[in-house]
Amino acid sequence: MARMKFLCDAERCIECNACVTACKNEHEVPWGVNRRRVVTIDDGLPGEKSISVACMHCTDAPCQAVCPVDCFYTTDDGVVLHDKDICIGCGYCFYACPFGAPQYPQEGAFGARGKMDKCTFCAGGPEEDNSQEELDKYGRNRLAEGKLPLCAEMCSTKALIAGDGDIVADLFRSRVVRRGGRPDSWGWNTAYKD
Repeated sequence: MARMKFLCDAERCIECNACVTACKNEHEVPWGVNRRRVVTIDDGLPGEKSISVACMHCTDAPCQAVCPVDCFYTTDDGVVLHDKDICIGCGYCFYACPFGAPQYPQEGAFGARGKMDKCTFCAGGPEEDNSQEELDKYGRNRLAEGKLPLCAEMCSTKALIAGDGDIVADLFRSRVVRRGGRPDSWGWNTAYKD
């Protein structure tokens, strides 16, 4: 079974935010929640780099480990998802995640801010695949349709790549060899353990 992974090539990202826009439009993400965002490191300085950041669907997900109600689960494809019917909005996952992926639709303390929302790798949720309930709660289930996450498909420079981890790693490795430099795969070693 494939292990799905994201990787953003910092040498290719041009901070266009097409990935962010594609995600928000595809899944009708609530106002104030960004499942994906573009971060610029050393903004305005020589050598600045931009990367697209979202849930990395970690091998040993810290959000899953700290959740007091066990609303997180990992699919056979290695995608870390959550059940909004179980989530109590405590915020532990937000503080545990090294990528700041869990988001809340409202400000406030604990359950008052609503159910947590995060990137689903376009894999929907625990409801029946492509049902209206799944679409309303989690967005479109592109994986069930045999497609990759829209954020990666809409990336004009192909900086953001997603899919089977072995294929993603091979693709990035070949890019690095062609460039003749060291890999700069931000977040990869933090999220994925061999």
